[in-house]
Amino acid sequence: MASEPHLLTERSRDREEDDSYRDLHTEHQVLNMGPSHPASHGTVKFVIELDGETIVGLDVQVGYLHRGFEKECESGTWYQAIPYTDRLNYNSAILANVGYCLAVEKLLEVETPERCQWLRVLAGELSRLGDHLTRTGAACLELQAMTPFLFGIEARELIWDLQEILCGARVTSNYVRIGGVKHDMPATFPAVVRESFPKIRELLEDFDDVITQNRIFVDRLRGTGFLSKEDCIRYAVTGPLLRAAGVPQDLRKTEPYLVYDQIDFDVPIGEVGDNYDRYLVCVEEMHQSLRIVEQCVAWLEKNPGPVNVDDPRVRWPAKGRVFNKMEELIQQFKAVTEGPMVPAGEAYHAIESANGELGFYVVSDGTAVPWKVRCRPPSFINLAPLPLMVKGALLADLIPTFDFVNMIGGECDR
Repeated sequence: MASEPHLLTERSRDREEDDSYRDLHTEHQVLNMGPSHPASHGTVKFVIELDGETIVGLDVQVGYLHRGFEKECESGTWYQAIPYTDRLNYNSAILANVGYCLAVEKLLEVETPERCQWLRVLAGELSRLGDHLTRTGAACLELQAMTPFLFGIEARELIWDLQEILCGARVTSNYVRIGGVKHDMPATFPAVVRESFPKIRELLEDFDDVITQNRIFVDRLRGTGFLSKEDCIRYAVTGPLLRAAGVPQDLRKTEPYLVYDQIDFDVPIGEVGDNYDRYLVCVEEMHQSLRIVEQCVAWLEKNPGPVNVDDPRVRWPAKGRVFNKMEELIQQFKAVTEGPMVPAGEAYHAIESANGELGFYVVSDGTAVPWKVRCRPPSFINLAPLPLMVKGALLADLIPTFDFVNMIGGECDR
């Protein structure tokens, strides 16, 4: 019984401390960040619950673009949907072109010529390079590092120069066609690649020298935005986020499409799964994409051939033939006014985009207009665990974490 007063004293002291804490402590602050905010990229809103500068909770709100991509695709012909895919992830538009056209070709049961497949890989890897350069460069800029941002953007401009020579456009290229590509590789393209790539590699070295071991940059990334391997799998996260957690999942290797099984490249993986690992994975993937492009150029130089399927019911004729042959003009007229009739059925095809698995589920009722187009966008899926990644972190940690998730509003919009 002698110990009871002592226990009561301890309990009273605990209550007094709790009361003092409640009296002195303020309520959690609710901060609305975006959608008109530079760090939210103008297309997403964060409702952040803060205890001081510590993030207690986060609600991510998407859908501010109001594009309605899927319904737009269902309102026109199969061909007319291709420019809409350009505007999903505008940093790597060609990859979306490839994914959509492969899904439609699966319904049509057609296989494009081998040269076309190499050209698609070439164009897609250039697009991946542009996306990763934008992601890493913009992340540096939002962490107040202007110099590496300029290095990244200069390298991206060289990549876009190559895209312009290959496709005729720099950003939304509209290069890939159902059953082929817009046109073959220009004769001058290989020489420009060999001239540009040393400069691009030099810029990547400058980028690495300035930022990779920079103490401020490392401290801002290492240990922030952590997402475990188990949580990545639970949330169906793919792409650099999953590989940074140590899972070597890359559809170009695990489920090869086009001619990736004939190309020599490595899949970089991380160990921790934080923002610094994601940065390192993206940088190494750029070096691997450069290797892939060089192999594509070497193959294309040695192996001439057609770049489109020889089936007028599937592939629109090239403009040069339309302007010079009556039969081609008639074919073009019928293809535009009626569109290719895709056999009834459903198909799903996924590719490895810059952000992860980009898949298209398409359904045809046998007409020239898609009955259903559904996109599996990696940006939308990868954004889901963001509240988990930043809970308990500082408000400033949200910026690099969101940057390396690389959410693109065009993919997220529904």
